Amino acid sequence: MLFLQNKKFSFSILFLLLLLTFQPLSSSQQLKKNVEFNTSKKDHCQKQISASLLFDITLHGFLLWASMGFLMPVGILVIRMSNREQCGRRLKFYFYIHTILQILSVLLVTAGAVMSIKKFNNAFNNNHQRIGIGLYGMIWLQALIGIVRPKRGSRTRSLWFFIHWMLGTAVSLLGVFNVYSGLFAYHEKTSRRIRIWTIIFTVEISLISFFYLFQDKLEYIQKQGVILGSDLVTSTDQGLSPNDKQKELPTDPC
Repeated sequence: MLFLQNKKFSFSILFLLLLLTFQPLSSSQQLKKNVEFNTSKKDHCQKQISASLLFDITLHGFLLWASMGFLMPVGILVIRMSNREQCGRRLKFYFYIHTILQILSVLLVTAGAVMSIKKFNNAFNNNHQRIGIGLYGMIWLQALIGIVRPKRGSRTRSLWFFIHWMLGTAVSLLGVFNVYSGLFAYHEKTSRRIRIWTIIFTVEISLISFFYLFQDKLEYIQKQGVILGSDLVTSTDQGLSPNDKQKELPTDPC
């Protein structure tokens, strides 16, 4: 009887030891599962944040591309087309189109600036961010200068035009450069290819530059055609004899 009691006591102790042994194991396994779950959840959140950040960077790039890489240069081409117009509806039409394009450009730049301030880490440790913050101020200054435009014929008109032209040219050139630097910054941050976007932007700027230079020569080309036409008429008149000229004169009907 005593032997059976000792045996039961031994089994009880063994059962307790096994229970104490497996309980930490199950607890450690549960802890490991919790850690793995939290890690996977954290990785999923990081992926979502990365996708959101990638979308913000892409949207910021397109806003600034559309503004400084397209609307501003096209607005310059439009206002240059009005140089040959003295007055009338066409002059007002060109002016209003130029104004609308520049207002849209300023609005897009403002949206891109607000997005960069709220969404990105603005450490200003690269040229893209440094030039960008300067461009924001220059664009708004250019807009204010456009609002206080003096009338034609006033004394301050020439000074205003020079400042407006210089600032607009600087904004356009720096804007194009910053679009390129933004593409390279996008490549460094996301490791995505930018070759196709660089080619598209280069073709666009090349076409705009061609039309800009062509506008300077358009009036000269038209004058050359007028001069050539007058020379042909003069040479034709000189080649005709007096009798031929009399034959060409219309005769009054009887």
